[in-house]
Amino acid sequence: MATVLIVEDEAAIADTLVYALQAEGFNTRWSTLAGEALALLEREAFDLVILDVGLPDISGFEACKRLRRFSDVPVMFLTARNDEIDRVVGLEIGADDYVVKPFSPREVAARVKAILKRMSPREVLPKPAEGPFRLDSERVRIDYHGQPLSLTRLEFQLLQCLLGQPERVFSREQLLDALGVAADVGYERNIDSHIKSLRAKLRQIAPQAEPIQTHRGLGYSLKLE
Repeated sequence: MATVLIVEDEAAIADTLVYALQAEGFNTRWSTLAGEALALLEREAFDLVILDVGLPDISGFEACKRLRRFSDVPVMFLTARNDEIDRVVGLEIGADDYVVKPFSPREVAARVKAILKRMSPREVLPKPAEGPFRLDSERVRIDYHGQPLSLTRLEFQLLQCLLGQPERVFSREQLLDALGVAADVGYERNIDSHIKSLRAKLRQIAPQAEPIQTHRGLGYSLKLE
């Protein structure tokens, strides 16, 4: 039975999350401060962290940065803001999902299940990478033009999926399916944010290249240079 740590300073919100998650069979712990939660995470093992961005002692973004120094536990951000820049920043520093308040507790529970399912995704067997990419599945590493990419877990899985069938157009639903995520949990638009982050990291190495192609109304493909 998975254990979820909720880091939220508003008791009413935390209570609804505890109820929804326990109704789905999860164990829960609750902390009101980021510092307290980080200390707890260093001592104990958790399967997932739900982390509020606006905590009174340390921001959720800063807490996630500190967490990533010693743990790869999945993180879901809760925030009152819906700005795209906040979503992108949150995903870039290692979050696995981003939920905007007000939210449905049942949707959060569904997203938690989807993230945990994604932690053991179905095996993807890509063809050997060609062109500027080099994939090392055992080391969970992808090199681009001879340089290693610093990727989050989901970014790695997305790029691995695209590399498996170059030129194929994947819909958002197909990408979610390849990662073991149900398409009915409201995660489709977050694929766009992860793709945007991936493109930014690729441009840092090869500014003029555009290997990830957008097909409007259809999805994404990878073009090998």
